[in-house]
Amino acid sequence: MEKAAPTWTFLTNHAQVLVCIAKDPEIRLREIAERVGITERAVHRIVVELADAGYLTRRRNGRRNQYTIKSDLPIHDPVVEDRSQNVGKLLQIVGGPDFEGQLSAEGSRG
Repeated sequence: MEKAAPTWTFLTNHAQVLVCIAKDPEIRLREIAERVGITERAVHRIVVELADAGYLTRRRNGRRNQYTIKSDLPIHDPVVEDRSQNVGKLLQIVGGPDFEGQLSAEGSRG
């Protein structure tokens, strides 16, 4: 008998949104919402929170936004005691080997 896939995820919505932006700095909020499985309004709130906290910046590029992630900032999580662990390292782990090369070459994605 095969077990059903869990209904929960290991990454928070904030982390999932950040991963989507890191993979495509010009991604639309609608596309993020579809990939993460939350509403556009929730994605917008998360993007604003990440920007307010300094984890990303937004710049208007025509009719779209272009995002830049500040990959050197520490991970904001009470469980992560080692402040040398930063957002870039998290994105490298989640994004895989190809993504790791992009981050280390650019310092930040976007």
